[in-house]
Amino acid sequence: MIEEAFGAFKRDHTPHFCPPPRSVNMSFAGKFQLESQENFEPFMRAIGLSDDLIQKGKDIKSISEIEVNGDHFKVTVTTGTKVMVNSFTLGQEGDLEMLTGEKVKAVVRQEGNKLITSLKGIESVTELVDPNTIESTMTVGGLKYKRISKRI
Repeated sequence: MIEEAFGAFKRDHTPHFCPPPRSVNMSFAGKFQLESQENFEPFMRAIGLSDDLIQKGKDIKSISEIEVNGDHFKVTVTTGTKVMVNSFTLGQEGDLEMLTGEKVKAVVRQEGNKLITSLKGIESVTELVDPNTIESTMTVGGLKYKRISKRI
């Protein structure tokens, strides 16, 4: 009936919606507070943190501040009195501080709304799942640690 009203047309069932382009980098910019985490203790043990440090850090709601200038990122994570700052340029090797405090060389790349890197066998993916939520997943071996942070 509808086809008759609008004339013969071919249905191809492919999606034709294309969202307008936007600057993905700018969406990462802002302050985010840890809302929830999964597998914190087993993951931290697996990467070598002491039980004392794990117990001190497990209930602290860290704040992450992300500054973006083109392809350059500065990420400041404050957990209680510990402050960790990592600055990097997408696609270029740089020194990044791991959760253990060790500095390692790594390259951070962007794939859509994800920042991806590998630090000494730890795969790290930080995804902007919506304008106000960042999900960070770190995997070592088969063990996955997941953090969800909300924009504040």
